Amino acid sequence: MALNVPGLIAVAVFYSIILATGIWASRKSKQEERRTTGSGTEAALIAGRNINLFVGIFTMTATWVGGGYILGTAAAVYNPTKGLVWALMPIDYILNFVLAGVFFAKPMRAKKYVTMMDPFQLKYGSTLSCVFLIPALIGDVLWVACIMASLGGTMSVILDLSAVYSICISAAVAILYTLLGGMFSVAYTDVIQLVFIFFSLWLCVPFLMLNPASTDITVTAFNGTLQAPWVGTVEPGNVGLWIDDILVLSLGGLAYQAMHQRILSAASSRDAQVICFAAAGFSSVMGIPSVLIGAVAASTDWNMTSYGSPSPYDRGEAGKILPIALQYLTPPAISIMGIGAVAAAVMSSMDSALLSSASLFTNNIYKTLIRKQASDREVQWVIKATVLVVGLAGMGLAFLGNSVLAFWVVSTDLLYTVILPQLVCVLFFPVSNGYGAAAGFTLGTLLRLLIGEPLLRLPPAIRFPDCRLIDGVYVQHFPCRTFIMLVSLCIIVSVSYVVSLLFDKGLLPKRWDVLQVKTHEAPNDSSDKKGNAGDECPAPSDRLLETNC
Repeated sequence: MALNVPGLIAVAVFYSIILATGIWASRKSKQEERRTTGSGTEAALIAGRNINLFVGIFTMTATWVGGGYILGTAAAVYNPTKGLVWALMPIDYILNFVLAGVFFAKPMRAKKYVTMMDPFQLKYGSTLSCVFLIPALIGDVLWVACIMASLGGTMSVILDLSAVYSICISAAVAILYTLLGGMFSVAYTDVIQLVFIFFSLWLCVPFLMLNPASTDITVTAFNGTLQAPWVGTVEPGNVGLWIDDILVLSLGGLAYQAMHQRILSAASSRDAQVICFAAAGFSSVMGIPSVLIGAVAASTDWNMTSYGSPSPYDRGEAGKILPIALQYLTPPAISIMGIGAVAAAVMSSMDSALLSSASLFTNNIYKTLIRKQASDREVQWVIKATVLVVGLAGMGLAFLGNSVLAFWVVSTDLLYTVILPQLVCVLFFPVSNGYGAAAGFTLGTLLRLLIGEPLLRLPPAIRFPDCRLIDGVYVQHFPCRTFIMLVSLCIIVSVSYVVSLLFDKGLLPKRWDVLQVKTHEAPNDSSDKKGNAGDECPAPSDRLLETNC
């Protein structure tokens, strides 16, 4: 197979459009900086809290509709051992955004936080909060690596372009426009990317479904002839694992800085809620083409195509089924549009991870622990340096392939099992304090490591009910990650209550209160003139040790 020159040109044109949009948005960022009396940091990280509602909906949706979403959904539907019932992301994202809009958008935006970790610093202090940053920062770097690796594999199928070149070029473009315009560049390029994803994938669907090598997917949905029905089933023994996967995907996203960054960029609390609710609908619609592509692939006789036999599943290429289907079941021009959609999806997720990690490091580590007196200009340079370092680190790790995927799975599990209960407690449980938070973090992390990880070939030290040996590796079928999350939540609340009681009753001397329970307390809500609770509160940087607005 020779290098696909027309496809390469088409991708180059698309990247040029994205880069031009990012450069244009960087000028808007500078205008916003001047409008907000020179606050370039807020303009870079949260767009001066002035993101247009339309743009906010698009950038929130694009952050979740990434390469993993598009490729993973198609792969799950195609996989004969899984099927549609295991393609959970479209449904999970609806739940994720609805929960974010109902419970998290208003309290986060109303307090004018800059990052998800600001309430932790207000309540627990900077040192302890920085410990909670570690899983989030590691997760962002590994997220960049995973999505870049998926792009490299996709381009190698359709363009016959080495993964090294595609990863390096794509990373350079995403890093450049994120450096130039921060949140404004990320948000406005997300609009272009999401529109391109939608139209490109839907353009491919009719050609796939009308291909003579494919059987009508309505026939193969429940009565597969070439392989198992693509709707799939959940065996009774796998119900626990299925429930666990649903909860990890739908609730775990609530602990991602990338989502809260868009909430905090909204012009008001009400806009933040609207953005979440609208993204719930849009993200589910964006998953339909991937479901159809996976269903068509499961209904295709590959012997009737130039791909030949054995099938992609038998060759171990089920994870690449979307680009394979585009390459062998659509005309060349259409497959090029499809690869553009994947590239757009990957870049929309990558720039979000870059800015997310830059926000956490700059606002919650550099400004609070390393250089408390740093000027606004200095902080802006740190943001740029962090974006560059994370981008290059992720790009380098992308060449490790499955090894990175395994570590990313563990890091995302830590966000669900450890950071999510911490966020819930700091926002909704006034009794929580640093002692409970430290105990919950330590126990949750330990338990997650002790249950093992099949992708790392790490055997479980703790075997929950229905732990099975599959292909030489023990796999937990009990919803153990959700169990750990609930244990962490209970530990945080119970330890916090007991320690507070001991100090209040004088059973422990005040000099032993090394975490200063009575110093770091969350601020109370207040209402602004518009009726959006807390929109008139000063920014967290101005009140890290205050008790209310």
